[in-house]
Amino acid sequence: MARVAMHAPAAQPIDPALLMRAYRMGVFPMADARDDPEVFWVEPRARAILPLDRFHLSASLARTLRRERFAVTCNAAFDAVIEACAAALPGRSETWISGRIAASYRALHRLGYAHSLECWQGGTLVGGLYGVGFDRVFCGESMFSRERDASKVALAWLVAALRRAGCELLDCQFMTPHLASLGAVEIAQADYLARLRAAQAVCGVGEGAAIEGDGEGDADGLALGLPAGFAALLDEAAALGLASSPGKRIAQSLTQTS
Repeated sequence: MARVAMHAPAAQPIDPALLMRAYRMGVFPMADARDDPEVFWVEPRARAILPLDRFHLSASLARTLRRERFAVTCNAAFDAVIEACAAALPGRSETWISGRIAASYRALHRLGYAHSLECWQGGTLVGGLYGVGFDRVFCGESMFSRERDASKVALAWLVAALRRAGCELLDCQFMTPHLASLGAVEIAQADYLARLRAAQAVCGVGEGAAIEGDGEGDADGLALGLPAGFAALLDEAAALGLASSPGKRIAQSLTQTS
């Protein structure tokens, strides 16, 4: 794993244009601690991805989706999701999501490039994930769960929405047993970069694409991303008479081939 330190004031987010150029090149930032003012750029030699047609929907997860254990939303609580992902856990007192990194993704969210999915139970946020979307690519950054299967439900909705939107690459960065159980695979860096270039070429946007101040620099690619796919799934659920249980539509879509 290659890493290069970058020095800057702790309160200053990474420039959004620089951050998006890094993602388009297959590189992303991390920090060593929550209060670390520095970030380093990471390009894993082995990359985890989740092929969108190979998501493993277990029988128990399908039941959880159909029974609507959690209400799921998109971009309804981005700040709360990133804070929950950065929170200390039993056996983990530190996080790579520093204050500076969190501020950087909040800036991307305001521009329309970073998105979150939230799982709610009784009006309480109990799980979710966030990541960066551009062209036909979604780079998952982190997820959290305070109730059993909440993060799995968020990931299932993510996969279904990305499939519905025509996404081609779901980047998971590093392999974990949790991701492997859901269908993620590990590929070589060169293979990942080839897939990344192909997913961007579909939209005709290259590594040097600019970010405009109003967030419209990648409008065509973003129109095919997570929010559009999420909304389409809800619309389809309503059209099929499943408005009271859109999770049924999610479970149904994940059993279909792309």
